[in-house]
Amino acid sequence: MNWVEAFGLFGSFLSSITFIPQVYKAWQSKSVGDLSIYTILIVTLSTVVWLVYGIFSNPFLMPVVLCNGFIFLLSLVLLYFKLTFKK
Repeated sequence: MNWVEAFGLFGSFLSSITFIPQVYKAWQSKSVGDLSIYTILIVTLSTVVWLVYGIFSNPFLMPVVLCNGFIFLLSLVLLYFKLTFKK
């Protein structure tokens, strides 16, 4: 692994963890009233677009796929919370 790939993986790690505090807070409080469903949907769609780009790029872009795969899962969790938690 060269330094550019390591740098990309580190950047993807930092991007990925940005949603963890929000998911944790929503889970603890059982409240997502302040979160916009449109923002969650846009984030979810954008991660799908980045995943397709990363998977089908030549060469395969591991940092892009890892980061956006994780953010996609977290955005699905937030979407689930938004649809199931009472206001």
